[in-house]
Amino acid sequence: MASAYDRLPLGALRVFEAVASHLSFSAAADALNVTPAAVSQQIKTLETYVQVPLFRRTGRRVEITAEGLELLPSVRAGLDRLESAVQQLKRYRRAGPMQVSLIVSFLQMWLLPRLRSFRRKFPDIDLRFHTSREMVDFSRTENHVAIRFGRGHYANLHVEKLLDEWLVPVASPELIKQYGMIERGADLSKYPLLNSDTESWSLWSRPNEEAAWRSGAPNIDDSAGILAAAEEGLGFALARWTLVSRLLQRGTLRLAGKDVLPFESAYYFVCPKPFLALTKVTSFREWIFAAARDFPRPAERIKA
Repeated sequence: MASAYDRLPLGALRVFEAVASHLSFSAAADALNVTPAAVSQQIKTLETYVQVPLFRRTGRRVEITAEGLELLPSVRAGLDRLESAVQQLKRYRRAGPMQVSLIVSFLQMWLLPRLRSFRRKFPDIDLRFHTSREMVDFSRTENHVAIRFGRGHYANLHVEKLLDEWLVPVASPELIKQYGMIERGADLSKYPLLNSDTESWSLWSRPNEEAAWRSGAPNIDDSAGILAAAEEGLGFALARWTLVSRLLQRGTLRLAGKDVLPFESAYYFVCPKPFLALTKVTSFREWIFAAARDFPRPAERIKA
């Protein structure tokens, strides 16, 4: 559906203000760095749009009409508001809060435990987080950076791999004591399993085995929720290493098998290329990549 702005000659309004200020087509052209013919054409376009004459030309003299005088204050007010909004946006982008979009599980399980070091190093940067799985439209939001989990295909943006990912089987100590370890190729129908679409036990099971256990497997569409259920002893979980490593250190969950599966998706740092010139974006990027380099990888890896 067409909007009211589709046919509005916005460029001509800026030319109109310049001619009204200089009362000269040639002086307005010099100020706008265009030709007098281009100025004349823009004024003609605007006069056709409003259906009234805005200037009278008498030889080299240019006079603004009563209709032009009536229009001029609103045009100047509108241009002033646009300029103010643009300048405010520029200041906001450079000096305002640092807006980061990311998935909630990564925020809760990986990023938040590390934020104290960021605040100590950059106390003047106000971090604000927006959680979403969808890719960010940076032209329509206030976000500066997105951390996304996927294959890294984000067109027309600066994209860097931040962290690889792996899958490991985990469970509460009590559940492992009761059922034992869940090694690769084991009969999964003997274990209570927590399942999700992205971290599915089908990646761990033997060929043609899935139907034997899926019907009784609770499905939780949230990685952090799966880990919370596993901590409660509700079942074994196939967990992402970046999200579960802290719980393994605490001992609320334990590795339930020796194998580690490289995951097909990874975490990516994504932003518009011009944003890399912003000091706060550069600071956040350097900090989070340093934190990623310090993050311990799983000790054992196999081919899926």
